[in-house]
Amino acid sequence: MTEDARQNTGEELERAGSDQTFRSGFIAVVGRPNVGKSTLINSLVGKQVAITSSKPETTRKAIRAIVTRDDCQLVLVDTPGIHRPRTVLGKRLNDIVDESLADSDAIAFLLPANQEIGPGDRRILSRLRQQFSYKDQSGQWQWRKPLIGVITKIDYLKKNDLVNKIIEIDQFGHFTQLVPVSALQSDNVDEVLRVFRQAVPEGPLMYPVEQISEEPPKETIAELIRGVFLEELDDELPHSLAVVVDSIEYPDSDDRGQDEDQTADSYRQADHKALVHVSVYVERNSQKPIIIGHNAEHLVRVKKKLRTPVNRIVGCKSTLDLHVKVSKSWQSDPKKIQRLGFM
Repeated sequence: MTEDARQNTGEELERAGSDQTFRSGFIAVVGRPNVGKSTLINSLVGKQVAITSSKPETTRKAIRAIVTRDDCQLVLVDTPGIHRPRTVLGKRLNDIVDESLADSDAIAFLLPANQEIGPGDRRILSRLRQQFSYKDQSGQWQWRKPLIGVITKIDYLKKNDLVNKIIEIDQFGHFTQLVPVSALQSDNVDEVLRVFRQAVPEGPLMYPVEQISEEPPKETIAELIRGVFLEELDDELPHSLAVVVDSIEYPDSDDRGQDEDQTADSYRQADHKALVHVSVYVERNSQKPIIIGHNAEHLVRVKKKLRTPVNRIVGCKSTLDLHVKVSKSWQSDPKKIQRLGFM
């Protein structure tokens, strides 16, 4: 993008940010695995909506998180990390990213301050250019929709190093806007929100003010369980793990979020707790004992960590009923992938 064009775009966005109109829209949050997409989204929402983990390729679905302020409502679409697919599941995850990009009003491309720009970043930028940009008569790239460069994890760098990193990333992407942030330290998060608001059009409130996610309770609980397991387990297991909440049985018919498939037995639970039936899938029999742990220690720790968040989601005290099952090579089987909720 030419300097004049970028300046004009910046001025337009600045005027958008200074007006009193209500703005709303969708922002696709993209980047290679483990650059801080979910952490940033959770920080902007103020609550955990997307699971975070030190393991790459944690996000497997397009999670829509909703941020509502007095002057805007932003739907942040947490996409799976764009990567070179090795399985049918990997290809499906990339398809999910494409669908999210096509439906967005703006795109936030995350790059970590503490890592070098690599082949994965270049592949993503090339992909975005193919879909959402063109070259003008002078040979400069112009974006068809705002592309916001978000430099994450800035707390890892000293001030001088950060300035150099900002210049490097600016020259790399020629972004519409560029904003640095440390989501974990809550540093410059408000500025990210301001820039995001500038990038979306005027529009109405799309969701109730109190709603923070599009995900139904079953999907939210399944993702939380998988996130805790990812932190508990060795590196060999994350990509083989899938979690499905089969049903939620509430203690009486007046409880909120009641499933349509509940039976009369569910209303006669003596302990007056919701019973959450969960299937945890792996690809090989040898992986089951790793999931369960010695004397079921992994299952016990997962249940303990999730007691409070699951209670909040179902609206009452609850019990997790976890069952570990084998679905052989499910990542490469389209039918199994569909049954596990990825298609």
